[in-house]
Amino acid sequence: MKKVILTDGGMGQELVRRSQSEPTPLWSARVLIDEPDLVRDLHAEFIRAGARVITINTYSATPERLAREGAEDLFKPLQKRGIELARQACEQAGEATIAGCLSPLFGSYAPALTISYQDTLDIYRRIVAEQADGVDLFLCETMASIEEARAAVTAASESGKPVWVSWTLADHGKPRLRSGEAIATAAGALDGLTVAARLLNCCRPEAIAAALPELIDLGGPVGAYANGFTSTEALKHGGTVDVLHARHDLGPDAYADQAIGWVEAGADIVGGCCEVGPAHIAALRDRLEQAGYEISGEIHA
Repeated sequence: MKKVILTDGGMGQELVRRSQSEPTPLWSARVLIDEPDLVRDLHAEFIRAGARVITINTYSATPERLAREGAEDLFKPLQKRGIELARQACEQAGEATIAGCLSPLFGSYAPALTISYQDTLDIYRRIVAEQADGVDLFLCETMASIEEARAAVTAASESGKPVWVSWTLADHGKPRLRSGEAIATAAGALDGLTVAARLLNCCRPEAIAAALPELIDLGGPVGAYANGFTSTEALKHGGTVDVLHARHDLGPDAYADQAIGWVEAGADIVGGCCEVGPAHIAALRDRLEQAGYEISGEIHA
C-alpha cells in the first residue's frame, strides 16, 4: 500500500473569510495577535479533515514585509506565536507534523523583486533561527525563482531539519517557474544541498499537472498543492488578497479529482494552497482512502 503525505490547505484566504477585520498587507500576520483563536482553530480543522502536516501561519511575517509596514519589532513575537498556535492545534485535534515556513521575502509571484543572494540568505537565516526549535521540518514554499529557492533551502538545511522546497509556476504556457526559469535548472541549482522533497504550489492545478512529469523524472519524493484562484495577476507588491477571486469549478470534489491525478502520476505529497479549505482536504482524504492509499505524515530527511 503506497503511503501519501496529506498536508493542510491554505490558511490566509480561509482566515480572511472567518475574520472580523479587513485584509491588509500584513493581515495574516496581524491575525496571529488580534485573533489567535481563529488561527489555532483552523489548524485544528485541517488536522481533523485529515491533514498530517500543517504549516505555521507566518507566511507574511518576513522582516522585509514587516519593515515595509513599520512593524519590524513584531518579527520575533509573530514567529513564536505561529509555532505556539500550531502546537496548540495538535494538542486539541491530534498529532501532526509541523512545518516551518520560509516564504517569499517580498510577496508571492514577484521574482523580479530581489536583493543580493547574500542578503536574501541572511534574512532566511534569521527566520530559521526563530523557527528551528519549534518545527519538525522546513517548507520553502512559493519560490518563484532559482536564487530565492537556493537561499531558502541553504538556510533551512543549516538547521539539520528535513527540508522541502516548493516552486510556484507560471499559470499558462510551457512549465516554468514564475521567473521564466526551467524546473530542471532550478532543481540543479540545489545540488549539494539535502532536499527531502520537491514540490509545486500556489499555481493552477492544470499547471501542476503539466509540470509534474518533469518533476517526477528528476527523482526523489515529489508533491503538489495548487491554489484555487482565477488569476494571480491582480495582486501587486504590497497589495492585499481581496483583489483575487476564487474559481467556481474547484469545489472539494473537483479539487480532489485533480489531486488524485497527481498521486496516480507519482506524487507522494498532496494538499492545498490558497482557496483550498478543510472541506477540500477532507474530500481528498476520503478519495485517497477509497483508492487504497495510506495517509501519512512521516517525514524523512
